[in-house]
Amino acid sequence: MSSRTWTIREVLEWATEDFRTRGIDSPRLDAELIVAEALGVDRIALYLDLNRPLLESERKAIRPLVARRREREPVAYILGHRDFFGRRFRVTRDVLIPRPDTETLVERALALIPRDQACRIADVGTGSGAIAVTLAAELPLATITATDISEAALRIASENAEALGIGDRIRFQQADLLASDEQYDFIVSNPPYVAKGELETLQAEVRSYEPQAALVAGEDGLETIRALLQAAEAATSSGAHMLVEVGAGQAARALEIVHGSPWCVEAVYPDLNRVERVVHLRRT
Repeated sequence: MSSRTWTIREVLEWATEDFRTRGIDSPRLDAELIVAEALGVDRIALYLDLNRPLLESERKAIRPLVARRREREPVAYILGHRDFFGRRFRVTRDVLIPRPDTETLVERALALIPRDQACRIADVGTGSGAIAVTLAAELPLATITATDISEAALRIASENAEALGIGDRIRFQQADLLASDEQYDFIVSNPPYVAKGELETLQAEVRSYEPQAALVAGEDGLETIRALLQAAEAATSSGAHMLVEVGAGQAARALEIVHGSPWCVEAVYPDLNRVERVVHLRRT
């Protein structure tokens, strides 16, 4: 941006075109989110004031955010937050960015678990805490344990729970999979499910910025799911349920893993893009 006067409209158009030429997805939306964040307003406010000239201090606030997006840093990390299931969650590079695909997991859990029933839920690999916090907010009688191997992720998840007023409803514990001293009625998990050899095929935003430990699960992407099935045997009894998110094209292979275990397949649910996304298992 030169030293001439720029309006909000002109800056949005400039940033949009800049992002488009760099092959960035949703360039207009990204431009709007970044400019709104720099100005401390929402996107609607931008459109109510499109022809307002920007102050130099405002342009100075916009520049570094645009530069970060040029480097393919995800918008959620630039903004420091992401909305999930109608709530805002703080995110940093210590946690995966919550995605709409994972809302399918939450929707199925809420359809399965009665609101008026006390139950014990484990959220394995909680990351930002989006799943655990949402379930705690929607299920007032549930007791929830959220685990993660990353101490930094647990800190973010705990902060999100506190910010949304339910910090006392969730037990956060550092663990590879399940807390060893508890029994659960329901287990939910969005585990790592990217195959090691597929990492380089992912978008630059994902492979270069999001935590690889929360993405990659062995040679075939199913290593964590195998371990979770085994660990869950000692932490559940007959009638317990498990809902696990899987990657595109993985559902059939995940069902093969279940064969011969004390879990039976109840259903496989698609996400909004009709990708088989959530596997529902029941302990026999």
